[in-house]
Amino acid sequence: MTKNAPLLIFIGVLISFFALFLAFPRIFESGTFYNDENKTESAFWSEETPPVFPPLDKEAYDKKLIELANNPPPPPEIPAEAGQAPGATSPANIPPPVPTPLWPAQAVYPNAGAILPFHRIVAYYGNLYSKKMGVLGEYPEEEMLGRLNTEVEKWQTADPETPVMPALHYIAVVAQGSAGVDGKYRFRMPESEINKVLAMATKINALVFLDVQVGFSTVDIEVPLLEKYLKLPNVHFGIDPEFSMKTGIRPGKVVGTVDATDINFAAEYLAKVVRENNLTPKILVVHRYTQKMVTNYQNITPLPEVQIVMHMDGWGEKAKKINTYRQFIYSEPVQFAGFKLFYKNDLWEKGTSLLTPEELLKLRPRPIYIQYQ
Repeated sequence: MTKNAPLLIFIGVLISFFALFLAFPRIFESGTFYNDENKTESAFWSEETPPVFPPLDKEAYDKKLIELANNPPPPPEIPAEAGQAPGATSPANIPPPVPTPLWPAQAVYPNAGAILPFHRIVAYYGNLYSKKMGVLGEYPEEEMLGRLNTEVEKWQTADPETPVMPALHYIAVVAQGSAGVDGKYRFRMPESEINKVLAMATKINALVFLDVQVGFSTVDIEVPLLEKYLKLPNVHFGIDPEFSMKTGIRPGKVVGTVDATDINFAAEYLAKVVRENNLTPKILVVHRYTQKMVTNYQNITPLPEVQIVMHMDGWGEKAKKINTYRQFIYSEPVQFAGFKLFYKNDLWEKGTSLLTPEELLKLRPRPIYIQYQ
């Protein structure tokens, strides 16, 4: 070996290393390796170019809204009396006035790529820390996803004309009975738990909803803290007014409330995220089962970037749930309607059964977002 051999070997190693860097530069970037137990939210970003959607088909959109409204047909015309000229009227054949339908709700057209009303969403709700908060956390992952798929198939069979999208509706901020370190009576889920839900969703190409029970905190504080997740194209948002405690009474003692201003803040924040990140419209789900849970509903403003679902969240036997839906969803239209089914609470009374997709499709309006707890 010549005395220059070590130098030549060293130069060869440097050249090989540089060639490897040019061929595979991402190997040398920091923060790009994640194991299954320590993923961060950036691991779920798609590096592909966002899909380009055709402009909204307004005619198809309006047609679908009328279908969802499920309004009764207009009354038949009363025939003219004998001897009366065609088209003439008399007190006897003047039909009673037909009230203006409440649905479809009046709202702006969404941006291109909107999920609703062209798809129905069927979601499993819950929290991974608790088996009692919903089916999402009650069963092992594979069993839970299988059960969700069964419900998706039921809805697809009941309404073949509306494709069904599965979703995981995760309580990302949980109201609690104790004040906590900052006295806000809510607990924010760690990123590791949210990331688990995102990973589950990728297995079945599902949407994810991050839900907030703000306790003594506020919507305008909690929403921005989830922005890095809301930047993901498949992540949407939910607000649970039941645990928004504006009166100073701790969660669980009384039913909480949000105002249109809270909902509009969330919608406007989501719209900003959509615009800044070139996303398709987000969906905002607002739970409701009493009058006072949502105040000034008429001031809620859907935006082209945000589709709002008012979601019937009450439990009980069939007639009670349908009555609640008529009072607070049908009677106070915003944009879209949702309906929750409780596997346990809806069946507490003997002889009751869960409302079926076929039964729910008879409602006015037909719910386009379905949640199972």
